[in-house]
Amino acid sequence: MNNLFIAFEGIDGCGKSTQLKLLSDNLVKQGHKVYLTCEPTSSPIGSLIRDIFNHRAEADHRTIAALFVADRLHHLLNSTDGIIKKMKEGYTVITDRYYFSSYAYHGAHMPLAWVIEANSISAGLLSPDINIYIDVLPEISMARLIQGRDSIELYETTENLRKARDKYFEAFELLKSQENIFITDGNRPSELVAIDIWNEVSNLKFNK
Repeated sequence: MNNLFIAFEGIDGCGKSTQLKLLSDNLVKQGHKVYLTCEPTSSPIGSLIRDIFNHRAEADHRTIAALFVADRLHHLLNSTDGIIKKMKEGYTVITDRYYFSSYAYHGAHMPLAWVIEANSISAGLLSPDINIYIDVLPEISMARLIQGRDSIELYETTENLRKARDKYFEAFELLKSQENIFITDGNRPSELVAIDIWNEVSNLKFNK
């Protein structure tokens, strides 16, 4: 099949949502059926994660990491709208976050090797055709979050975003022989970022 599985990655406030929508629109114009999804999901597991992020519940970092493992497996395997089901139906699936987000955010609080191993079942089931990482400086990211949000979530501090960004690049270096990773400068105007992403995905699409 000519459909793709695309994961958008980056620290909070990097502009993933904007770029995901722009890429989706371009793919639809090219005749793709596109399914947009995100993590955490809207499942009961994902809802618990969101409660923790929004300070409505408490959990240890190890518990949060394990919840993401479970939510990601459900994201892949559920029989209603799971990613694998949608791929088999011919959809190009674009997800806002996948396992590199866990490597970055949870790897900032526990050994990265543990987080990678904990997510190995998901990685074995389905890895993205491309991981698109939008790189922004943590200070810029935090300024965008403060401007655009009524409240700040659990991991959304400049210090934690800086740690997560560092872990992203550590994971990219570690897994560069196994994963297709595309890094674009998200500090630029969104239209320039979108052009970079479209050029990369178009090349991937036509060569698949």
